[in-house]
Amino acid sequence: MIEDRWLSVEEIAAYLGVKRDTVYKWIERKAMPAHKVGRLWKFRRHEVDEWITSGEGGRSPQAEDDG
Repeated sequence: MIEDRWLSVEEIAAYLGVKRDTVYKWIERKAMPAHKVGRLWKFRRHEVDEWITSGEGGRSPQAEDDG
C-alpha cells in the first residue's frame, strides 16, 4: 500500500533536510507546490519530488537558508 497523505511544513522540511523558513520561502519565491488548508500549508510528497526533479526547485540566491 502506498502512503499518500498530506504532509505538514515540519514534515516536508524534515523530508527535504531544510529549515521550515526555507519551505515558506520556496512557497513564496519559487512556486513550491503547496496547498493552503485553512491557515496551514499541506504538501503531497510526490508533487514536491516532481518539482525538485523538474529543476524548478533548484537552489537560487533567494533561498540560501537551507540549514
